[in-house]
Amino acid sequence: MRLSRRPSRTPPETIVALIDVVFFLLVFFMLIGRMDATAPFDVIPPTALTGADMPSGGMTVSVSASGTVALDGALVTLSQMDSRLARALADAPQTLIRINANSAVELRHILPLLRRIEGLGAQEVALVVTPEPHDPTQ
Repeated sequence: MRLSRRPSRTPPETIVALIDVVFFLLVFFMLIGRMDATAPFDVIPPTALTGADMPSGGMTVSVSASGTVALDGALVTLSQMDSRLARALADAPQTLIRINANSAVELRHILPLLRRIEGLGAQEVALVVTPEPHDPTQ
């Protein structure tokens, strides 16, 4: 009697290596990505002599040098900004509102915006600034 061997099968491909690659890519992009909204235009904040680190969370109102306004990275009109902020502040009055204005914008344009945001019920408003560069020779 002649016994025949079963044909050998090739081992199935493992996906463990693929899962590792996907995990490393996920971690990489989480580390290099920004977690807060960026403005759809360039904003160079003014330089400050004093200040504190900006707390995380909240909403960001960006103002370009030409006066264009964005809320959390999306271009909006002032009335759209008012309605979105009013809804957010009605749900959570302690929401931090950051004003990220370009250094070329005059303060006389920022103060009415600040009054407008405070009129909507904002209890915490912060102006984003760039810290003065530290001179190591001093």
